Amino acid sequence: MKNFFKALAGFFSVKFNRRLIYLILIITAAFVDYAVDGRSRRTFVYYSALEDTMVVENRMLKRSASQETNIRRYVEDALLGPGSPSLKSLFHPESRLLSFLYRNGTVYASFSEEAALSGGSFEDNGYGGEVFRGFLTLNEGIRRNFSQVKEVKFFIGGNEIFFSEFSAFFANYADNLIKPVIGH
Repeated sequence: MKNFFKALAGFFSVKFNRRLIYLILIITAAFVDYAVDGRSRRTFVYYSALEDTMVVENRMLKRSASQETNIRRYVEDALLGPGSPSLKSLFHPESRLLSFLYRNGTVYASFSEEAALSGGSFEDNGYGGEVFRGFLTLNEGIRRNFSQVKEVKFFIGGNEIFFSEFSAFFANYADNLIKPVIGH
């Protein structure tokens, strides 16, 4: 036993060995904390109320063994809106997720009819913009945070939102903010 402690003291007398052990302990503690905490970092995009610029919020969401549950939690958290009061929400405050399904790489999400109330011009809408812009931003957020998602289908009141028909509007959104001058 005496030889063991002498060998251990000799090992720790070397500065490099001590630092290596410290590094291993820190990495182990970080891994255990990550595994026990059960949270994953997710990014959310909202728009500034003053400048109409995109702002990314990072949030730690509880992780689940089910990918469907993870994606559903992301969508529900996006519906809650931004954490900062200087940012606009993507949807009407009373919007709710009615049903959610994730199968074979496709997300199906049905929202309450209040989600359609966030339409109108972007400049004077207190809820964060046009309804399709909100859904497009949510669609991109789901795809960015969950790489296994191949397709996203949203429904309001049983009717599907068709992004392909609105892709021309969002191809270059900055051009859509320019209002034509009539009479010149």
